[in-house]
Amino acid sequence: MGLSDEIRYCIRCGTGLTTQDCFGKQRPVCPACGWIYFSDPKVAVAVLITRDHQVLLGRRVNEPGRGCWTLPAGFVDAGEDPLEAARRECFEETGLEVNVIGLVDVLFGQEHEKGAHILIVYEAQICGGELKAGDDLDAVDFFALDHLPLMAFSTTPKILQKWQTKSC
Repeated sequence: MGLSDEIRYCIRCGTGLTTQDCFGKQRPVCPACGWIYFSDPKVAVAVLITRDHQVLLGRRVNEPGRGCWTLPAGFVDAGEDPLEAARRECFEETGLEVNVIGLVDVLFGQEHEKGAHILIVYEAQICGGELKAGDDLDAVDFFALDHLPLMAFSTTPKILQKWQTKSC
């Protein structure tokens, strides 16, 4: 689905949109009132938590990547501070309360059709809670970096590699 497929009717007057060249790109435009649709990128956060040289991963219950593992992650809600989103998503998926201690990376590029365009990856430390899978994960566990399970997304090993290089 292209960005122009996201919206078909004007949110102001309900007229069917046309595509026109506006501000250097083809964009949906209302021929009746002139409203222009600017698609905002989806932003997600991921949390990297380590313990005893192991990394916390969760097994996905939904596609894409069902049955494969990834960092605790999720979308940032409109108006939500990304740091708060990281804490919220981590708690929802793992049952753990965390303190964010640093920025690992900011990645651009949509890995799958329903995915984020921008991924902000934070490093965090556990400060409370009880480890248990929740939300869209059915298992959570710590894994040695040299014995990782099958990953759901190609960005996860890249993030772990960057973090490992940075930590050395």
